[in-house]
Amino acid sequence: MNITIIDTGCANLSSVKFAFDRLNIQAEISRDLAKIKSADKLLLPGVGTAQAAMQILKDRNLIDTIRNATQPMLGICLGMQLMTEFSAEGNVATLNVMQGKTSLLPNCDLPLPHMGWNKVGYKPDHPLFTGIEQDSHFYFVHSYAVLPNQHTIATANYGVPFSAAIQRNNFYGVQFHPERSGKNGALLLRNFVENV
Repeated sequence: MNITIIDTGCANLSSVKFAFDRLNIQAEISRDLAKIKSADKLLLPGVGTAQAAMQILKDRNLIDTIRNATQPMLGICLGMQLMTEFSAEGNVATLNVMQGKTSLLPNCDLPLPHMGWNKVGYKPDHPLFTGIEQDSHFYFVHSYAVLPNQHTIATANYGVPFSAAIQRNNFYGVQFHPERSGKNGALLLRNFVENV
C-alpha cells in the first residue's frame, strides 16, 4: 500500500506520519506530483489559515493534482475545509471538490478556538467509522467549520452542530485531528487505509 501525505507545508505533517508509524503503516510525506498521482491513498493535512494554505498549494502546483485525484483522499482539519468551495477565513476560493462553505463558528458565548475533546455522531455503517462507538470523543482545534450539508457523514456540537466529517466520492474529510485522538483516531486512520 502506497500512502502519501501531501506536503502542504503545514505544521502537523510529521504528527500525521507518526500516527501511521504507530500503526506500523508506511506513509511518506511528499510534494512530488508523480508520487501523489501514483499513491494508493492520499492525506491532505492542514493547520493555519485557508488563505495561506491555498497559496502554498498554488505555489507547489498541487491544486489540479488534488482536484483530479481519483484515489481515496482524507483531509484533516484545515485540509477538510479546503475540500469545500469557499472559506470565510480570508475570503478565499478553496479546492471545490465538494459543495459547502467554511465559516466562522457562530458566537454562542463559547471560547474560540474550539479546542479539546468532543463527541462525534456518525452515519451508521460508514466504513470510516467501522469499530468506533457512536458518540466517541475526538480531539478538535478550530475556529472555522463547515455547517452540516448533504456531504456531512458525522457531526459534533459546539454551540451549534457542525460537520465533524464529510465525504463526496473519493474525497473524505475530518474536522478533528485523528493523529491526536487516541485509539479512536488511530482506528479511523486504519479504517481509511483498509476500508475505503
